[in-house]
Amino acid sequence: MASTALQLFSMLISSFVVVQMAMAGNPDILSDFELPPNVTNLDGSFFTFTGLRALVGNPVPSAFKASKISMAEFPALNGQSVSYAVLQFPAGTINPPHYNSRATGLLFLLQGTLQVGFIDTTNKLFTQTLQAGDMFIFPRALVHYQYNPDPQKPALAIAAFGSASAGTVTLTNNLFTSGIDDNILALSFKTDVATIKALKDGLAPKP
Repeated sequence: MASTALQLFSMLISSFVVVQMAMAGNPDILSDFELPPNVTNLDGSFFTFTGLRALVGNPVPSAFKASKISMAEFPALNGQSVSYAVLQFPAGTINPPHYNSRATGLLFLLQGTLQVGFIDTTNKLFTQTLQAGDMFIFPRALVHYQYNPDPQKPALAIAAFGSASAGTVTLTNNLFTSGIDDNILALSFKTDVATIKALKDGLAPKP
């Protein structure tokens, strides 16, 4: 009887741990903030990020640009379960299909128009056309995209994430620039190797 109760208790504890791990975005920290080993003189500058100053007043880039503010760029985010990205969309550009493996994303459109969408695990597509001032949520680890359909005007958005490192994976790069054999890709997409090579050439960095 005692051993059965102990087994049941152990199972309950294990289940609780699994549930907590599944729910957690980032592990909780046991202090107010985490300091990198090289920080010895702590002041307000550690909690300040100035890397976006270059965006203010500068012209729109010629291609889609995502400026990330994650733990890698801003070490003060370590343990805080939050990060940002500023998304700049010149006319007619796209943030191609991707997913964030470690975070839900909340997008706020500041300027322009965006067509957005995500695909859930039943393969259903949810789309919306956003106007400036609108917000849209992208659930964690679901494939999604954003597209500026305006042929003349740019769009500007801020994305907030529930992790200090959202773990963004862009599908085109992940599939076509990661070294997967061309024959495997051709079979997967029911096409030929020449088409796969053309796709890879189109995704290769321009000199």
